Amino acid sequence: MKLVFAIVHDEDTPRLMAELNKAGFRVTKLNSSGGFLRSGNTTLMIVVETEKQQEVLDLIRKYSSSRKSAINTTMTPSPMGGECMPYPVDVTVGGATVFVVNVEQFEKM
Repeated sequence: MKLVFAIVHDEDTPRLMAELNKAGFRVTKLNSSGGFLRSGNTTLMIVVETEKQQEVLDLIRKYSSSRKSAINTTMTPSPMGGECMPYPVDVTVGGATVFVVNVEQFEKM
């Protein structure tokens, strides 16, 4: 057995969970937040038989897409200081970070 930890963007979570459930996988959802941009993330935990691991990874890959998003950052107009101005910057958000670990024992009580 394997335990899959998938850290996904909050926007991707509902659809991904629905697709995992539709495929017969049980999912435990933990709210979390990312360090970069302080954006909302969700950590999903899925216990799966080893032979079904690739199916779970394929669903995560399909429904956790990365995309570009513009954020406002502040920058000073000159090295001498001055007024801070908002400046839009494109960043990549979404996608997933996935960890797969071995499970010695699993019980549903």
